[in-house]
Amino acid sequence: MKAKLIALLLLAASSLPAAALTILTEDWPPVSFANHKGQADGMAVAVVRLLQERLKDNTPIQVQPWARAYNSLLNEKDVMLFTVGRSAERERLMTLLGPILVSSTDVFALKQYADSVRKLPPGAMQQLPTAAYRGSIFESTAKLKGFQVFATTDPAHSARMLVAGRVKLWVEGNVVVGNVLREQGLPPATVERVATLDKLSLYLAFSPNVPRDTILRWEKALTEIKQDGSFAAIHQHWFPLDPVPLQVERLGIQR
Repeated sequence: MKAKLIALLLLAASSLPAAALTILTEDWPPVSFANHKGQADGMAVAVVRLLQERLKDNTPIQVQPWARAYNSLLNEKDVMLFTVGRSAERERLMTLLGPILVSSTDVFALKQYADSVRKLPPGAMQQLPTAAYRGSIFESTAKLKGFQVFATTDPAHSARMLVAGRVKLWVEGNVVVGNVLREQGLPPATVERVATLDKLSLYLAFSPNVPRDTILRWEKALTEIKQDGSFAAIHQHWFPLDPVPLQVERLGIQR
């Protein structure tokens, strides 16, 4: 009887809604953005909404500027932010769950200058003025690699600086560059990749105080949608040419 009672209690606990979180994302289309109705949209948003459905969680997803959302993740309680690039520093500050998407941190130049940039001697490329999104992992990676970085307010600002000739290079995640250019009325062929600085896996990030049980529930839901094909369907809808990351990792605090 005692064993049966414990089993029933565990089953009941697993069916309860996940603890309430403040759920934040950024304007980084097509991964996440606010659509014309002001509602959160994008590939990662579709994944998180499916997870919320499995968890019986109807918390609204807020789209905020990256710097504000990231500050909330580090300094406020019960926050989940997506998508967050993995780094050693971030693994010390938060719990990462995913990956939701795999990107790369690439260096872009205007098409007409791409060949000459590629032919520069070692170390010369890093001396060129380079735009990168302030507070992003692209900015920190570029600085770590020795680039002379001008921090911008968002990826579109970086693209405008490159096209206007105010910088010679732009460091960004490859999955969003085509979309950013189209939003500026420019064809994707306006720029060319001249270097790849790093491969980048993108995760859901939980603030340090989020209970382990809550994170495990999100992990279980993520495992389920990766196993039943629903995650792959979302990924292939938005990124039909990219491989689908089907592994599930929990990194950092509470790993």
